[in-house]
Amino acid sequence: MGPLQEREFRLLFAGQAVSVVGDGVAPLAIAFAVLDLTGSATDLGIVLAAQTLPFLLFLLVGGVWADRLPRQRVMLASDLVRAAAQGSLALLLLFGHPQLWVIVVLEVAYGSAEAFFRPASVGFLPEVISPGRLQEANALFGMSTSLSRVAGPLLAGLLVATLGAGSAVGFDALTFLVSASFLLRLRSAGRPRVIERRPFVRELAEGWSELRSHVWLWAVILESAVFLFVSIAPLQVLGPTLANQSLGGPKAWALIMTGLGLGTILGSSAALRFKPQRPIFVGMVLHPLVVPLFVLLALEAPVPVIAAGALVAGIELGLFGALWETTVQQHIPPAKLSRVSSYDWLGSVALMPLGQVLAGPVSKAIGLQTTLMASGLAVLVLAGTVLAIPDVRRVRRIDGPPQAVPAAAAESPLVDAVAEEPPSTALFPPGAATLTGPADPGGIDA
Repeated sequence: MGPLQEREFRLLFAGQAVSVVGDGVAPLAIAFAVLDLTGSATDLGIVLAAQTLPFLLFLLVGGVWADRLPRQRVMLASDLVRAAAQGSLALLLLFGHPQLWVIVVLEVAYGSAEAFFRPASVGFLPEVISPGRLQEANALFGMSTSLSRVAGPLLAGLLVATLGAGSAVGFDALTFLVSASFLLRLRSAGRPRVIERRPFVRELAEGWSELRSHVWLWAVILESAVFLFVSIAPLQVLGPTLANQSLGGPKAWALIMTGLGLGTILGSSAALRFKPQRPIFVGMVLHPLVVPLFVLLALEAPVPVIAAGALVAGIELGLFGALWETTVQQHIPPAKLSRVSSYDWLGSVALMPLGQVLAGPVSKAIGLQTTLMASGLAVLVLAGTVLAIPDVRRVRRIDGPPQAVPAAAAESPLVDAVAEEPPSTALFPPGAATLTGPADPGGIDA
């Protein structure tokens, strides 16, 4: 628990711990709000897509701007936009009868702001924690997120049942304001950056070039994309379907998902102390621990047994999440970390909506149990393929400061400034407050 001894991390963690609870409350509250208003599952799908699609579309833009500007400011702006969007929706639900298009517009704003926050937060964490405590910091964030996935829906159900969906959405808006208040108290905004504005496409290409230069990085991102497409997406669709048909309904699926959530908490907790020298290799070796969940579901085993399989799967997912984030933050130059992170997010989740759409038709064609079994066995193939790549087996943890910017990469004023300037303790350091150079000729600034 050493990271909590450091003031800057403690403030960041406290704000995010509150915010992720709101993230756990909002989806259920919005779902019930839309269903109460229109009663249409199609309308609910439109609202969910209105949040997801802008997130995917703007991820790369968010990564570039998180590397251009002080990440603390990017995160703060995102919190305020999301608070405004959710707060407006809450007021409309509490005191009016909002039309569907209004909800869609607000969720587009929310998803767009989220796309800027995620890459910025990945890049900002190494700036507020001692290098030797980076994995513990990631593990604590993983534990917090996992707890929110267990507690959030329970709190949402209580708020919706007693005060209405509007109050639950309003609670989510308040958590973003709490997060913003903690961000404002942070003294460290990382390293000052004297930025010469360059074409957006060039900066985006630099992030892509950095990603391509690390075989282990793009290999695992590609594996994650396929894993979410062929395994997790079908699980989200077919798991509840099977539970409804033959396992006992929603209560059975809730027990199984609780097992998964508790497992991710345990896995993140293990990462507080377990620090393998070859983290990606170890993570891939443990990846098949996810398989029993799919096999037990396909065999329609007793619900407690399936929940135990979900617990084991969650342990692997929670542990690997902390190992992965730490390895990326250690090996990628700080000036490019947010851009690489945006590619990571986009590459990992881009195929998931397609997997969710195809799960139903495929299960009808080959059978629900067969689809689940195939989804589980695919994990073995994916893990074996990635383990066959020498670079995956070679990458090692770095116990010192994160990877320095290579000399060959120090081409731009941005990279030079980040590599050479000492850390600052000012909220808005002089270098961060002034953007020098011409406006972006690509027109993104406008």
